[in-house]
Amino acid sequence: MKLYGYIGSPYVVRAVLMARWKGCALELTAPPGGNLKSAEFLRINPIGKMPALEDAGSHLAESTVICEYIDETQPGRKLLGDGPMERAQARLLARIMDVYVVPNFGALFRNLDPATRNDAEVQAAIAGLRKALGHLDHFMGPGPWAIGKEPGYADVILAPEFYLAAILLPMFGMDDPCDGQPKLTRWWQTLQADPVAAAVRSEFDVSFRAFMAARLKAP
Repeated sequence: MKLYGYIGSPYVVRAVLMARWKGCALELTAPPGGNLKSAEFLRINPIGKMPALEDAGSHLAESTVICEYIDETQPGRKLLGDGPMERAQARLLARIMDVYVVPNFGALFRNLDPATRNDAEVQAAIAGLRKALGHLDHFMGPGPWAIGKEPGYADVILAPEFYLAAILLPMFGMDDPCDGQPKLTRWWQTLQADPVAAAVRSEFDVSFRAFMAARLKAP
């Protein structure tokens, strides 16, 4: 299997984490043509976003779909879970992340530069983020991971966004996104202690911080 994208993308990190927790091989490589809008990459994924997965001559897009495919096709423990309720709970947390949490990051990215920052937009995004994180906390299981006693599909989806939040939110005075959320706090501590997750986070941090530095320097 070959994954097209860059480790500085939280969406790419999802697939990388899934593969590493499964213990399967996954080649991470730059998009054909060198960027997401190249003709070569758009032939693979006309959506023009990363990641894209290539396996046995077929292609998939969208990180959640790719993660489920890796889980279904590779040997080992199923990270999505065995029972229908466990699988539904994992998918629910993933949906809350993508529909209610992630959109708030967009407003923060638009306001990275303090000189041009729209404080009202930032405060609305922070309020929306805190509300959505409360929803995540509500639907999490008893732990120590998001749903069960081992890392699973929900952790694959949630973890990269919290890696991003740990870099981005302190720039806006929100040092602890888990503040006031006991299940999230427990989960974040568990995630940070996991050696596989810690290694992936280190790779993400280097790449994403380089991206941030270049963005802030751009005219």
